[in-house]
Amino acid sequence: MNILFINSSRGKFDGGNEKSILLAVKALKEHKTVLAYRDEQTGEHFTIEKYKLPFLFEGDLYTIAKLIGIVIKHRIEVVIPSTRKDYAIAGIVSRVCSIRNILWLGTTLDLRNRWIYNLVFNMMADGIIVNAEKIRETLLRSTFMRPERIKVIYYGVDPELLERKSLEEFRKPFPFLITALGRIDKNKGFDFLIRSFARFLKETGASDAGVVIMGCGQQLEEFRGLAASLGVADRTLFTGYIENPFPCLKHSDIFTLTSIVEGLSIALLEAMYLGVASVSTYAGGVEEVITDGAGGFLLDYGDEEKLAALLAKLYQSPALREKIGKEACRTVRPMFSLEKLQHEIVDFCQNPVITLNKSDK
Repeated sequence: MNILFINSSRGKFDGGNEKSILLAVKALKEHKTVLAYRDEQTGEHFTIEKYKLPFLFEGDLYTIAKLIGIVIKHRIEVVIPSTRKDYAIAGIVSRVCSIRNILWLGTTLDLRNRWIYNLVFNMMADGIIVNAEKIRETLLRSTFMRPERIKVIYYGVDPELLERKSLEEFRKPFPFLITALGRIDKNKGFDFLIRSFARFLKETGASDAGVVIMGCGQQLEEFRGLAASLGVADRTLFTGYIENPFPCLKHSDIFTLTSIVEGLSIALLEAMYLGVASVSTYAGGVEEVITDGAGGFLLDYGDEEKLAALLAKLYQSPALREKIGKEACRTVRPMFSLEKLQHEIVDFCQNPVITLNKSDK
């Protein structure tokens, strides 16, 4: 199968979306894959044939014309766009070229009561791949979505890469290490984490504990200022973008996911795969891998008192951390293999239901 992936994201290559596309390309090594991208920091991570395009807006005729040329040149059968801007562009290209358009969606999105969503996610698309059942359930609230056109595929963890890179040398910056990973923005809830951590320190006096937040983003200085105002600046380390975060994850005592909205966090899955005890908000599909108290702990976003109490509970019990970490590892490891990912993507893209959808329009 010949597949064109499209990703018009900008900035550092630290988002789960870009990493999941890279993993899909690796899994599909037996097939021909091509990439169209916008930002050089995305393109430099891919060794397949690739094309840098402007992706100025959803109706960018130059980008659309170039993509049509790529489809013809490489005899593309399926286009897989992975950001919202890409969805519309890929829809136009797929209809001009009479090929399949399979959307790659990694976050919860409510499509109700918007005609534009019907156009982009239904009329101009042949299927949607999501990485959590919760995302699928939310999409199906829309009257125009059909269940057979939405496929849940658990992606995001590259077992071989994760295990190899996590063994690189690492020195813990704090004896008791709490970690978080993701773009530094409001959605990731790092302000919630910092406030809860300050409360945890005040209540426990844990002089050996510290937080490492890996990632970059627009709110970085704002959150640094918050840590300083709460008196925990010396215990809160912002690393910026890290090419290999896995040793830090592996040596974590606790991993935290404090997002407001998620699909199924790749960073959380990676931490669980490495056997780290995790605490997460009820964000997206997290309940598909964690039952509160088994494989991790769950809480509502913004509940600083509970997050501080959970940090204290895990801090005070190494045996509990080990137990939760082992449960997490047993849960997620069977979910991921490159062979499984390849089979599920190809099977869905070749699904007869998708072929019939084109004649329905």
